Amino acid sequence: QVQLVESGGGLVQPGGSLRLSCAASGFTFDYYAIGWFRQAPGKEREGVSCISSIGGSTNYADSVKGRFTITRDNAKTTAYLQMNSLKPEDTAVYYCAADLAARCGSSWYLGYGMDYWGKGTLVTVSS
Repeated sequence: QVQLVESGGGLVQPGGSLRLSCAASGFTFDYYAIGWFRQAPGKEREGVSCISSIGGSTNYADSVKGRFTITRDNAKTTAYLQMNSLKPEDTAVYYCAADLAARCGSSWYLGYGMDYWGKGTLVTVSS
């Protein structure tokens, strides 16, 4: 059974940090690029970051560049999103997704073609 399970969300003050995890099972993790997406209330889903299947290539949305870092540990079949200098506008449900591809596609941020999705974890940035 394929599963992507996000964890690590919560309430954090502006300027704080969180690390999200995406634990995968039921498929060959190191064949898949992994993306992180988010959806705030009343807004469309947004691509946050993407990492290639062996971790050699990463992509970021302009809104998070320099603040967020995506990594993966294929031995643990887990991807991570380190989020620093969090802002209230980062508040959203964060999802991870897996794409059967070595690299993130040129339109990765749209989320089309992702094969598997997690159920999300809520991040709230507020004082």
